[in-house]
Amino acid sequence: MQHIQLFLQGEKPDNRTAALLTAAACGVGALVVLMRTFNSRRETKEKVQKARDRRTESLQRAEQSVLRYKQTHPTTDSALILTLSLSELTKQLQEGSLSPEDVFYSYMEKTLTVNKKLNCCTGVLLESFDQLKTVGSNKEGLLYGVPVSIKENLAYKNHDCSCGLILNLDQPAQKDSVIVEVLKKQGAIPFVKTNLPQALLSYDCSNPIYGQTLNPHNPQKTSGGSSGGEGALIGGGGSLLGIGSDIGGSVRIPSSFCGICGLKPTPGRLSSQGLIPTYRGQKSVLSSPGPMAKDVDSLALCMQALLCDHMFSLDPTVPPLPFNVQTYQSSKPLRIGYLENDGYTQPSPSMARGIREVKALLEQAGHTLVPYRPLKISYALCELGVRGVFADGTTTLRQKLKWEPLDPSLRAQLFPYYLPKWLKNILSVLLKPLSPRASAIFSALCGVGSVQDLWKQHAAVEDYISETIADWRRCNIEVLLCPSIGPAFNFSYCGRIATVLSYTALYNLLTFPAGVVPVSTVTAEDEEELKHFKGIYQDTCDKLFKQAVSGGEGLPVAVQCVALPWQDELCLRFMKEVEQVVKQSRK
Repeated sequence: MQHIQLFLQGEKPDNRTAALLTAAACGVGALVVLMRTFNSRRETKEKVQKARDRRTESLQRAEQSVLRYKQTHPTTDSALILTLSLSELTKQLQEGSLSPEDVFYSYMEKTLTVNKKLNCCTGVLLESFDQLKTVGSNKEGLLYGVPVSIKENLAYKNHDCSCGLILNLDQPAQKDSVIVEVLKKQGAIPFVKTNLPQALLSYDCSNPIYGQTLNPHNPQKTSGGSSGGEGALIGGGGSLLGIGSDIGGSVRIPSSFCGICGLKPTPGRLSSQGLIPTYRGQKSVLSSPGPMAKDVDSLALCMQALLCDHMFSLDPTVPPLPFNVQTYQSSKPLRIGYLENDGYTQPSPSMARGIREVKALLEQAGHTLVPYRPLKISYALCELGVRGVFADGTTTLRQKLKWEPLDPSLRAQLFPYYLPKWLKNILSVLLKPLSPRASAIFSALCGVGSVQDLWKQHAAVEDYISETIADWRRCNIEVLLCPSIGPAFNFSYCGRIATVLSYTALYNLLTFPAGVVPVSTVTAEDEEELKHFKGIYQDTCDKLFKQAVSGGEGLPVAVQCVALPWQDELCLRFMKEVEQVVKQSRK
């Protein structure tokens, strides 16, 4: 103490005093760090518990409301209501043969049941009960009386958009997103928010706040992601129509895994105001909000409802292009490009079989099919896609995750993000002979370097889009039939296999609208063929993919339909064609 007093009085300390002062300072510093870490962990636990308590309370209050309604309306035929398609439901609501109350409480009850099994909801929007009381004044809306589920990162006033990140909790949205406003204007009732992966980073669906979402067809499998809560809820029958978002397959993968239809529209066709990303400013690969439902007509009706004057007024950055019903309802034979294998990732046996079967059915229906192969796919995915999304070398993302406990499903995926740039470059060189795809990803995770390099990267993306459109025109194709990732993965694999995203992420980079349609289920023969699966590169990624899709007998199999930018109605029309030929073949 005497040494410290001398120091404070301005006397120059000797060596021993300096050493003691340094040790004391280090001790105080360490204590401050420990206290800060302890307080941070305590605050984290408290925030998570508050979020879970809010969810539990909303579910319990909804359950009590459902019980009260059932007691006062014992003749409501919920079983029948739940079997109606969206077009059938909207017709009966408009005619008055069904009441919005009967529909709302039937779906709320089913949602509560599905959530108990699958853990797909982050909370009931209790304001929906109040909206139900006034919805009768909006009978002209295209979605009058329809309950709609929304992904957790779509803003709804006074509710969090956490994106599965604890630091985003207790920051409720100040107003509804444009899409939620338009849904309400069209008479729809947003009634529940659905789960997603931590930081929207995975095509699994798990986060440290709300936990893991399960697949409705097999609880030992993931529902997919990032719109995995939507996929599980709709696939489980708890919702008729939902809104997800897609930046690498995040609508299409859970739709494929859960046996429903999903559309990723052209970026900018629907408003993204109030659609919350993990971080803003990334422009190489654009996100799109999109509808998810059990059939293609439901997707089309949702797009028609959203593409209205009200949305164009609320968000003037959206081009005022109403839904083209004529294009959607056209029966003109199509010239369709198709691919069974993109040359980068070998599809699972069921994925490949789905394409072969649908191709044959489309040819029988009078359409022309021509083989097609995407251009420079490794370059597009790694150099343009991954390097563009992580142009800052993953710095912003790591800052977001700095104080977050990492979800187990993400740890393997995130490990390379934390390596220094020099080590990523070395690993990229060492891995090249063993696994060229992993080597390219390690290199791409280093980012672009300078602003000048980022401009070059953006220009390269524009060039690739132009080259691909020119290639489609050389082949004289209007749309493309290609595999959708599937069947649903076993847990813990999504974060370890990025290569399989070649089948979905490519169309985000290209800004092409793309959707998925379920066409089959995994057979015993598919499982037997999977035993002999080797893959194109026969590397770790191929081995992991084989393990990820094993044990999939009975799970849904989907195909993907793609069109050129702004041809969303043509994409939906093609999806409808696929849906119809498959239905007819089953009859």
